[in-house]
Amino acid sequence: MICSPSEFLQGYAERQHIQYKEIPINRKISIIDDIRAIIQVYKYIKAYDIDLVEGHTPKGALIGMIAAWLARVPKRLYFRHGLVYETSKGLKRFILITCDRVTAWCATQVVCVSPSVLEISIKDKLGRKSKQRILGKGTCGGVDTQNLFNPDNVDKQEIDALRNSLGIKKDDFVIGFTGRLVKDKGIIELIRAFNMLQDREHLKLLLVGLFEERDALPEDVQTSILNAKDIIYTGFINGGMEKYYSLMNVYVLPSYREGFPTGVLEAQSLALPILTTKATGCIDSILDGKTGLFITHEPEDIAKKIDMIRCKNAIDGKNGREWVVKNFDNHLIWDEIEQLYQ
Repeated sequence: MICSPSEFLQGYAERQHIQYKEIPINRKISIIDDIRAIIQVYKYIKAYDIDLVEGHTPKGALIGMIAAWLARVPKRLYFRHGLVYETSKGLKRFILITCDRVTAWCATQVVCVSPSVLEISIKDKLGRKSKQRILGKGTCGGVDTQNLFNPDNVDKQEIDALRNSLGIKKDDFVIGFTGRLVKDKGIIELIRAFNMLQDREHLKLLLVGLFEERDALPEDVQTSILNAKDIIYTGFINGGMEKYYSLMNVYVLPSYREGFPTGVLEAQSLALPILTTKATGCIDSILDGKTGLFITHEPEDIAKKIDMIRCKNAIDGKNGREWVVKNFDNHLIWDEIEQLYQ
């Protein structure tokens, strides 16, 4: 594995029994840094005579696929996790689309992580149609439905301890979100919706994730998150996500763009009802009216649907778990990845 330096990388590599190398890969466009990264990845590929290179994330995949093409690696797989240009305009949009097309051109196979990403990729001519595919009904690796994200395996004492540490009472109704706290995720709209529900008793908003500089939330929204008494902000969490989902009563993702939202699948695997938009990726992640409800980006609609879950039990979370186990269990997706490799 090659990725940017991280304090968590060594422990992860040891648990997964993998060999790794740290190579700085700048998420922003930086020609000098990018050329340097391509050269380092190329040298690593040649040193170990690698037969197959798989690229993830827009920038990581771009660097990896160019280096693998230069090294004439016979199998080059690009996992398209989303369409980062969807919420961009003008020159920036053109540059991002061009980068994606270059990545796809260098790859021998492109795996789109959801049906909607595949549909738009073909429509926007991001690569030859014959090169592109999805695995099953989507995702890049599936969800561990049997062990990690299984409500039967959650330790009740650990959940109670976490609940107490976060100041959540057992009779609180917890609205949950996991992921990057940025504008594209619809966090501004979620905060406004939550503010509309402030007259309800025993209502909490649990935000599990990290503020980011790119696509950053306005300062007043960040201040509101950090100072509101009924909003719980955890910051970055490395592992144990199943415990945080287990504190939630509903999972909300008001995103403007996704590849395939893994958090939605993890939450459903733990039998949570879902509220999400019809944005790319999100539209593939629930069965409307059965495992969750679609929302718009209007705070009024988000607040209304939260109330539907809270007061009327509009969705049975067990439906979501059954659907995820049947279609997105990691072993199902791993079998497809193994066939793809072969």
